[in-house]
Amino acid sequence: MQRMVFEPPPSEPPAPWEPVEQPPDPNRHPIRVVVTDDLERSRLTVFFRGLLWLPHLVWLLLWGIVVFFTVIANWFVTLFAGRPAEALHRFNAAYARYLTHNSSYLYLVANPFPGFTGQAGSYPIDLHVAGPERQNRWKTGFRLILALPAMLINSAISNALVFVAVFAWFVGLIKGEIPAGLRNLGVFALRYNGQLFAYLALLTDRYPFSGPSLETVGPEPVVVPERA
Repeated sequence: MQRMVFEPPPSEPPAPWEPVEQPPDPNRHPIRVVVTDDLERSRLTVFFRGLLWLPHLVWLLLWGIVVFFTVIANWFVTLFAGRPAEALHRFNAAYARYLTHNSSYLYLVANPFPGFTGQAGSYPIDLHVAGPERQNRWKTGFRLILALPAMLINSAISNALVFVAVFAWFVGLIKGEIPAGLRNLGVFALRYNGQLFAYLALLTDRYPFSGPSLETVGPEPVVVPERA
């Protein structure tokens, strides 16, 4: 069971002109997508997208070999300690972001050439990964079995990325941009893919969400009361 922590109320009520911060939504998925893409596409890089992406393919494979072992190590840590190791969590979270950045670039969901470190906030389609939290040991022990339905759903949703890539390639070459609806469909598929990887990699024990909403990440909403 995940813990919900709320800050205690202040001893004195804030002044009417001071902003009042709202507590975080406990139902918000810990793995979310940040979208700052402007829909513009470079015709030249669209045409050669597959070739330009090849250096990342090599790095993905090399980094992925290391992540395979860090995920196994984190599985044992989470199973016995009840929460992931912070260092392993950061390392695997960086790889999860890197996967999202690369898929966004390869499938034309975003335009800029991604970096090689999976740094948070460095790409227009970014994956927000919450910090390590306590996880249910039963869910940890049977993680692969529990993930099977989500894997089947992901294999179907991933077809949307192929659809996006094909149409975005033609539209991007002709117009130098892609429709928002097409981009959002790609983001939906990438979000589910990222949440599934996070579930398998012990970044969270929250099951992937297959709803159609397009989530963004930002500061918690602040309500500023009107002056009397």
